[in-house]
Amino acid sequence: QVQLVESGGGSVQAGGSLRLSCAASGFTYSSYCMGWFRQAPGKEREGVARICIGDSSTYYAASVKGRFTISPDNAKNTVYLQMNSLKPEDTAMYYCAADLSLRTWLRGPKYWGQGTQVTVSS
Repeated sequence: QVQLVESGGGSVQAGGSLRLSCAASGFTYSSYCMGWFRQAPGKEREGVARICIGDSSTYYAASVKGRFTISPDNAKNTVYLQMNSLKPEDTAMYYCAADLSLRTWLRGPKYWGQGTQVTVSS
């Protein structure tokens, strides 16, 4: 059974940094996609960043490009999201997600974590 466990959320002032971690267990595949979505109160869920292990392709939402970096630790089945220059509008619940391919990812990832809160104050 695949489980995704996020950590690293918290509160920070604008301009600060946080690093989110997502550890996957029960994942024995050599090729898969993992990434992050976020949802703020009253807003739709937004894809933030994604990386596909195998071809190392990445995706970033325009709102975070240049500020956020997604990176994998293949040995630990863990993906990190380094978030720099945080803004109040980055405040949201951040969810880790995973799926076996980009094709299935784009239909909506199959596996989800419980979420970790990120709060950025001005």
